[in-house]
Amino acid sequence: MKKSVLFVAIFLIASLVLGACATATEAPVVTEAPTETPVVTEAPTEAPTEAPTEAVAGTLRIWADEQRAPVLTELGEQFKAEYNVEVVVENISGIRDQFTVAAPAGEGPDIIVIAHDQMPALVASGLAAEIDLGEKKADFVESSIKAFTYQGKLYGMPYAQENLGFFYNTELVPTPPTTWQEVYDISKQLIADGKVEYGIVLAGTSYDAYPWMTSQGGYIFGLDANGDYNPADLGVGGEGMIKFGEMALQWVKDGVLSPNTDNTTAKSMFKDGKVAFFMNGPWEIKNLREAGTPFAITKFPDGGTPFLGVQGFVVNAFSENILLAQSFLTEFVATEEAMLKFYEADPRGPAYIPALEKMDDPDLLAIAEAGEGALPMPAIPEMGAVWSDWGNALTFIINGEKTPEQAYTDAANNIRIAIASKGMVNVPGSYQSKVGCASDWMPYCPQTALVKGDDGKYTGTFLIPAGEYECKVALDGGWAVSYGDGDANYKFTVAADGNVTFIFDPEAKTLEIIVP
Repeated sequence: MKKSVLFVAIFLIASLVLGACATATEAPVVTEAPTETPVVTEAPTEAPTEAPTEAVAGTLRIWADEQRAPVLTELGEQFKAEYNVEVVVENISGIRDQFTVAAPAGEGPDIIVIAHDQMPALVASGLAAEIDLGEKKADFVESSIKAFTYQGKLYGMPYAQENLGFFYNTELVPTPPTTWQEVYDISKQLIADGKVEYGIVLAGTSYDAYPWMTSQGGYIFGLDANGDYNPADLGVGGEGMIKFGEMALQWVKDGVLSPNTDNTTAKSMFKDGKVAFFMNGPWEIKNLREAGTPFAITKFPDGGTPFLGVQGFVVNAFSENILLAQSFLTEFVATEEAMLKFYEADPRGPAYIPALEKMDDPDLLAIAEAGEGALPMPAIPEMGAVWSDWGNALTFIINGEKTPEQAYTDAANNIRIAIASKGMVNVPGSYQSKVGCASDWMPYCPQTALVKGDDGKYTGTFLIPAGEYECKVALDGGWAVSYGDGDANYKFTVAADGNVTFIFDPEAKTLEIIVP
């Protein structure tokens, strides 16, 4: 029965592919989203690192990371045995970035594994195919389906969900706190007793601090009447976010909150017992167990809620094997056995209900409980304009450079400018503060925006002082769509003060830099 259905599907592939290619464009797509831990950089450098190989008819190609690749390889062998169709699984770094270059050229894989918030920009650029899960749709957690739904259509098949939890050292804190005041009081006592350096440490200034922000009424985007994120309702400069900033600043002054917000440092401090509390995700459980750190996970104080992240499979709209790829996903991946293997390879809560019901890890169950009521991270293009300024605001506060109100108000204003900059082609980099921008690496700075010429290329010439610099091309006033020089930023040297010309080719997605 499976074979007959599959061959009918293959017979229909030609018409579906023609439709997909008609709607696809060569526009660049998203290059930013959380991976293991959603730590966002101000100047991403990820870009294609390997030359994708040419797709072979009758062969399914899948790009995955090192955790998922072995499981998919095993499933591919089963698929080949059933249908005599080869499945090639490639362990690719920077999947998102490589895919955005390879797919429009017809050199991309048939299936990729990505986080849900990377999907909308792929859809907008015609790179993601709509998926029909049929009756199996009911077997997935509703929130995971919603995460991969964009403008009313499903563009991915989820397999795992993740969110942050509130970690505490059980030797230092036998009973978990339920309010931030309790966290503060416990921390002060532990510090006074010489048992810890700080009470709590943050592993970041945006995503990783979000549950604390929400507990004070902070949010990123509000929801419209349909329950979808409304980019016009920006909460970054709101009372809740400012209240959090004031609270964090006071805790730093009181020596309760570590002023260090580096992810690696935060993990090390908690692992070594130098702090009693921190907020992190399921990816950190294995590390803590191996280190022998006594810990437990509970809900966030005062009802704080984290973002929900969903991992899943997206089908290439340019693929010649769209229905074949969908058959592989729905018949071989969407099974209890397969989903449990993904869970064992990289323990995160399954999005597939039959597998989720078999999960018995107490720490993962605690993580899931901490995520009750969590909303999927905004999977809208406007989110790409949020990360940098949102995260920088808390850094400014902790460093005493801005008041909480000023920091989050300025961030909100910058984000609104970035959102309004849709269509902008910019060259953000380490030189921008030298040419009139408020700071470096500002993808929405009007002083470094390029202008489209009659040849379709974007050009800008700016007077830059002598020095060594780096830059990228960024679209739409944010980091959601950006291009570098291979796997790095573009680098250029100005020997003497002079006019530097930038020429961006949107078709080739390359930047030419002409120095004096």
